[in-house]
Amino acid sequence: YGAGWVIGGLWLGWPSWNAADWELLDFKDEGDAREAMERALDGVRRLTEFNPENKIPASLQARVLGLCKTLDELLQQWERSKGSLSLQDSFHARHIAISYLPEALNTYLSIPAKFATTKLLDNGKTAVDTFKDTLADLEAKVRQLGDDLAGQDAHAFLVHSRFLSQ
Repeated sequence: YGAGWVIGGLWLGWPSWNAADWELLDFKDEGDAREAMERALDGVRRLTEFNPENKIPASLQARVLGLCKTLDELLQQWERSKGSLSLQDSFHARHIAISYLPEALNTYLSIPAKFATTKLLDNGKTAVDTFKDTLADLEAKVRQLGDDLAGQDAHAFLVHSRFLSQ
């Protein structure tokens, strides 16, 4: 049993008793949407920058922080936009910031670093690769939401320009 415990510890990584504790991200979709989204994005940023036990590779760390920045920009665009997101799109925007991204980060960080980089999951990819794919999906959706708002603003600008021309 002792040898198995030692081999398992060497394979999966020993727990670090000196590492600072970190808390799972858990945000509620309550109150003002912008405030809830900002709180969630701030929590994701702090945890990503803290990077417990250096589990998040630098490239993924940059992507998570970039996604937070893009979501911030979407929030700003949403506030000043002449257009609006559909009920479904506003649902997606809120949930990407408040639950989808924080939960993806929580579940990824719960996996030991060595396991995340070496073991294949049921999808045939490592946890790191799966996290990359998850981030790509979230980035694509946020881009699409931003493009939808920008398209509506461009259309409103065109309508206004035609009005002025007449």
